[in-house]
Amino acid sequence: MDNISRESNSNYLPIAGIIVGVVAIALSIIALAKTNGVTAKVDAQIEPIASRIQAMDEQVRASTITADNSSKSVTSLQRSTQDAFSQVAQALTSMREDIAKVQELAAKPAPAPTKSGGSSAPAVAGPDEYIVKGGDTGVKIAGAAGVSLADLLAVNPGVNWSRLAVGQKLKLPAKK
Repeated sequence: MDNISRESNSNYLPIAGIIVGVVAIALSIIALAKTNGVTAKVDAQIEPIASRIQAMDEQVRASTITADNSSKSVTSLQRSTQDAFSQVAQALTSMREDIAKVQELAAKPAPAPTKSGGSSAPAVAGPDEYIVKGGDTGVKIAGAAGVSLADLLAVNPGVNWSRLAVGQKLKLPAKK
């Protein structure tokens, strides 16, 4: 005999199982529909936030580029300023050398008059040379050699008297 047949079995359990299954499917469909609705609402709320985050990210990138460019500009300005200060320092050094030359020339004695009443003849280089030692100046060399500073300067054109180098050879004027 068959246990599931209706005629002999008055048990409603299988029918109740089918009804419960149909109800479960219906509830699942309702839950899925509500989940889709919530997902749509969440997506709608997330979308403006995501676009704001993207805009902020673009602003950060633009700010980073601007900061890099500013840093490069500051570095360039520092180099330019340093170059300008170096040029000013060189100009000041050159001016000091020129002032020292003018002072040295102003301190030299006037040429002695000759017997005829005029100034002496131009200085001529003699056979002697002088080798510069530490601390030498044009005045010291002229005094040591027994010649005038003007004659020493005249026979050594092109010598930078404010930058004499140890071991440098100078011509001495011929003695009169």
